[in-house]
Amino acid sequence: MAELLFWPALIAYGEAAVAYAGVLRRPQLATRLAIWGVRIGWLAQTGLLAAEAFRAEGFPWSSWSGALNLLVWFAVGAYLIWGSSPRYRLLGRAVMPAAAVLFAVAGFGGAAADRGSGAFVAIHVGLVVAGFAGFGLAAALAGLYLWQERRLKERAVGLLRLGAPSLVTLDTLAARVTVFSLAAFTAGIAIGFVRGHELDLAVAGAVAAWLVFGSALLARRELGWRGRRVAYLMLAGFAVVAILGLPAGHLG
Repeated sequence: MAELLFWPALIAYGEAAVAYAGVLRRPQLATRLAIWGVRIGWLAQTGLLAAEAFRAEGFPWSSWSGALNLLVWFAVGAYLIWGSSPRYRLLGRAVMPAAAVLFAVAGFGGAAADRGSGAFVAIHVGLVVAGFAGFGLAAALAGLYLWQERRLKERAVGLLRLGAPSLVTLDTLAARVTVFSLAAFTAGIAIGFVRGHELDLAVAGAVAAWLVFGSALLARRELGWRGRRVAYLMLAGFAVVAILGLPAGHLG
């Protein structure tokens, strides 16, 4: 029964990704369709996660595919906080295509573990996944910063009409999201080490991502870095997460 909720969520996320891509010639209609696609998809995925939790005896998302499913839920939920505001709807162009693809990978890979795990694993996975989701949102903000900066230099006609947030706002918000994400991620990694995880590719990727995002915050605070250089660091950090952390992960 839980699997039946997968398809409505995937279709809604896919519809939102297509609408945000600007395929439709009517921007206002495309924006409305995208927003409702995000909302409906997130609600359907919430129902899917609730059904999986009810069916399992413990924490059901300790597998890599289950953790990926949870990551998408966190990321889309975080986007909904800002995505409902016209100033941040452009984030959907970066968030929703990635969310649709990752959700499909999680679903076809088996969205949840067959057997649940205990509270210790739940806390560990929850913190790590929340950190991953935050890193993804920070990277999306960084990507939007670089895109908007380039468009401003090109003096693109119509950029102001899109209602995009200012470069200062994007830079500040990305830093704040990174602070929260780094705190959650650090706690999750610490719990993993206490639990006895050995050093392997997944752990090395997590530590590397922690170092990159931590360096971005340190450079911003101590060296006064702003804007493009910090944005590139955040994108590099999320690339490390995507290449090493998630595919090789063993969160259970």
